[in-house]
Amino acid sequence: MDFELTQEQIMMQKMARDFAEREIVPAARDNDRNERFPSDIVKKMAPLGFLGGPIPEKYGGPGFDYVSYAVVTEEIGRACSSVRTVLSVHVSLAGLTILRWGNEEQKTGYLPDMCAGKKLGCFGLTEPDAGSDPASMSTTAVRDGSDWVLNGAKMWISNAGVADVAVVFAQTDRSLAHRGIAAFIVDGDSPGYSTRDIHNKLGLRSSNTGEIIMEDCRVPDRNRLGEVGEGFKIAMSALDHGRFSVAAGCVGIAQACVDASVKYARERKQFGREIGTFQLVQELISEMVVDTEAARLLVYRAGHLKNKGVRCTREVCIAKYFASEAANRAAYNAIQVHGGYGYSDEYPVERYFRDARVATLYEGTSQIQKLIIGSYALGLKAFT
Repeated sequence: MDFELTQEQIMMQKMARDFAEREIVPAARDNDRNERFPSDIVKKMAPLGFLGGPIPEKYGGPGFDYVSYAVVTEEIGRACSSVRTVLSVHVSLAGLTILRWGNEEQKTGYLPDMCAGKKLGCFGLTEPDAGSDPASMSTTAVRDGSDWVLNGAKMWISNAGVADVAVVFAQTDRSLAHRGIAAFIVDGDSPGYSTRDIHNKLGLRSSNTGEIIMEDCRVPDRNRLGEVGEGFKIAMSALDHGRFSVAAGCVGIAQACVDASVKYARERKQFGREIGTFQLVQELISEMVVDTEAARLLVYRAGHLKNKGVRCTREVCIAKYFASEAANRAAYNAIQVHGGYGYSDEYPVERYFRDARVATLYEGTSQIQKLIIGSYALGLKAFT
């Protein structure tokens, strides 16, 4: 692969960076403090193509290649991980899943409005008692004529309370375990469908997180994604996209930590000189730089393989695992560089620290990523 970005990718990077500096950064602290969902910012991303990402022009998207998508996601994540989360869930988990598994009617019926920002998407897989083991989900789907009746709840769903479209998974036959799972596109205004917001999170405080509740929620069979029994496969393919954009966003967090720390270390003086001249401060910053560069290259490698249409679950898991842990290390070091000031939201590094933490949890914990990577190395499955 070529390690240099193309001119088009550089232009995408500049456009995303300019947008982030102009629209996202000024509002990030207040939105975080007040748990305010950035709906105005999300709407402004649509004309730039950010809400479509790799979705082709045929369905209303800009048709970004995956490295371009990673570059854009990194720049949004560098400014605010809450906004990046909205983007990742909407595009990677909802939009690209409909693109990959939907029929023509589903793709033309949903994707243009999603790319235009008229409809926001979410992804309902995790449940109160089913996280890393989605095959144990208790949400059920029972066929009733031309409809399916869904009952159950989904937990920790990003965009749940603001989404117009949800990709939801349900069990059609418990005796079949993961082979009985089906996927559905559920409209947010469907009877029996409701949400409840989750507040007071450690991080991502301006993104919307909530619970999806389905009580005799009727979904027409025409809204079923793929075949009955393919739901688990659909969910895993969706997570390949989701983990890729999380990894790119984590590179953004790490880069933001580097930028903030370099700026502070040049300005802050102790013992009559800039603290950036102290060897141990340089050590902290150099660790951040190396982690950031390594994470970025792992993301670009995964994007390169995705552009080739090659299955790259292993490479995506490596990128997600390393980048999410690197973002946490960088945020820790950034607070250390800032000292007491890093412990308050006068500087953004405390927000980076809080926002980075969840990246090692959602869309597969770091431990799950290790098990997947280990399975590829050993040729032995860690899961039954």
